[in-house]
Amino acid sequence: MYTRSLVGVCLLMAFSLPAGAQNQNLTQRLGYSADAKLLIIHADDLALAHSQDMASFEALNQGAVSSASVMVPCPWLTEVADYAKAHLDADLGLHLTLTSEWKTYKWGPVAPRDQVPSLLDPQGYLYADAGEAVRHIKPEEAEREVRAQVETALKMGIHPTHLDSHMGTLFTKPALVAVLVNVAHEYHLPFLMLKIPGTPPDMYAALKPTDVILDHVFMAAPPIKADEWLSYYTHILRTLPPGVSELIVHLAYDDAEMQAVTIDHPDYGSAWRQRDFNVLTSPEFRRVLAEDHIVLVSWRDLGRLLPKP
Repeated sequence: MYTRSLVGVCLLMAFSLPAGAQNQNLTQRLGYSADAKLLIIHADDLALAHSQDMASFEALNQGAVSSASVMVPCPWLTEVADYAKAHLDADLGLHLTLTSEWKTYKWGPVAPRDQVPSLLDPQGYLYADAGEAVRHIKPEEAEREVRAQVETALKMGIHPTHLDSHMGTLFTKPALVAVLVNVAHEYHLPFLMLKIPGTPPDMYAALKPTDVILDHVFMAAPPIKADEWLSYYTHILRTLPPGVSELIVHLAYDDAEMQAVTIDHPDYGSAWRQRDFNVLTSPEFRRVLAEDHIVLVSWRDLGRLLPKP
């Protein structure tokens, strides 16, 4: 998901940050006590590859994850659409995609290229690096592409439960945050966002008091060692603070397809994603969830808190 350091992408790194005061009673609004530990376990990057889809579908079917998000520009979208139509209760959001980060596996925009030229690198693909993308992207063209991704998903039979941003591109400056927030408002969807103390207020100018803001977000980041995978994730569970948190994971099988997709990219690569799958579906992980009285919730649950349109 995140392949480069980028100011603003720290919104989704592997630590927790306090939410704003408007969110203090979110657990109670969901029907739980104020000290309840609610967790969305969220699988990123569906439609990236068949391997990604199969592992993520298996985790969804097992209840090992409670939510997932879809990369609409990617080649395996039709497979996700088939799953969505066969599993109407699946919590599937859109992983709004303005970058294409892999070395030899690329994709372009959903909108016509002549309508979003600022999104394109010299080869005609989306930029590989989020920082470079942000330097070039015109917000009005980003919004055109984001809307095209939402409309494409709907036409394919995917009814998103939420919106978030691949590689954090839409979290990097006020005009791009506004794209995410305004489109989410138009389609009446919750969206991934944290309010971080010290962030300039204009980053949050598009938010409304009725928006649902998570309390904490966690995601594995380098340099986590392969033999520490289980302990890393169980430590997050053991120390999970009260509130509504999200744990972002990347699930795939370490097979020939995924190895080719992620060639020369060990961070969030094929073996990384297999380890995520192995831990999330393990008895040990489930046991710690139960022992620490962590309740899995979904973005669909949060969407019910939004005012009726």
